[in-house]
Amino acid sequence: MLELNVINREIAAEMAKMGHTDMMMIVDAGLAVPNSTKVIDLSLSVGVPTTLEVLDAILQYFSVEKIIYSKATREVSPTREKEFLRRFNENVDVEVIPHDYFRDEMTKKAKFVIRTGDFTANSNIILVSAGGPRWYCEK
Repeated sequence: MLELNVINREIAAEMAKMGHTDMMMIVDAGLAVPNSTKVIDLSLSVGVPTTLEVLDAILQYFSVEKIIYSKATREVSPTREKEFLRRFNENVDVEVIPHDYFRDEMTKKAKFVIRTGDFTANSNIILVSAGGPRWYCEK
């Protein structure tokens, strides 16, 4: 039985399928996701779990080269934007895009979406997979 790392079997399986530049999304309880995109629903009740709680668990085991979130996060939930940014160092690229594009297009491009119980408006983030620190680069 898996007792370390991400123990949710669906999330662990989907993370294992990801390669460099693939995208996963961690979203609030209300983001519309097309039926064609795999959704792993972790929502239990209002606020449980939050996107930040899920993000913190994922970041222990997942290398990120870029994050993407919508302008609506900045406009409607600026504290959440700061909380997202605080979790990444200066080597991680940040892209802020229009909310309609985030919702209508990026949800189709993600390998999978983790839906949370978060009711913080526009608490949605895309993680772009990196090669990680274990990769050998001569230069």
